[in-house]
Amino acid sequence: MDYYSTHITKLIEELASLPGVGAKTAARLAFHIINMPKQRVESLSNAIISAKENVRYCKECYTLTDSELCPICASSKRNHKVIMVVENTRDLAAYEKTQKFDGVYHVLHGAISPTLGIGPADIKLKELIKRLEGDIDEVIIATNSTLEGETTAMYISRLIKPTGIKVSRIASGVPVGGDLEYIDEVTLLRALEGRVQL
Repeated sequence: MDYYSTHITKLIEELASLPGVGAKTAARLAFHIINMPKQRVESLSNAIISAKENVRYCKECYTLTDSELCPICASSKRNHKVIMVVENTRDLAAYEKTQKFDGVYHVLHGAISPTLGIGPADIKLKELIKRLEGDIDEVIIATNSTLEGETTAMYISRLIKPTGIKVSRIASGVPVGGDLEYIDEVTLLRALEGRVQL
């Protein structure tokens, strides 16, 4: 039985389809949006549409950006000879919060997971290998400490080692099973500083 009108129910359903948003949170958000001034609702919807239409991959590191190059890749102050490989843009943002890493990134947009049917061709590995044709000193693998993250790290390590480029893995300051985006800056920094060569 529907408690709300068709429009409210549809809004709740759309919000509930977002990751991490349950039915109660979706209803709370829906009623908050309905009670917002029309101008704020239009601003919110325009921001969503604008992001969808204008955000794309950085042509170098594959993070999400609205320019050809993201601000990190475009910066001459960054060390472009050290690449940190992360699973997603949220992980990149987590490391940037430490303000201690001055290299650049490569975003895989996933991790190898045979059980989910995600293989090396389904993430941005070809693009990483292409980048390594340039002048690179070190690749830091900062995938999550999950089975998929560890599998991906080992796969990347095996690909890169024959090139002679130094390959390291973030240290165990990050708990096993933890996602980087939820780890505090101090733990991330400790993991970065304690990385080990693979």
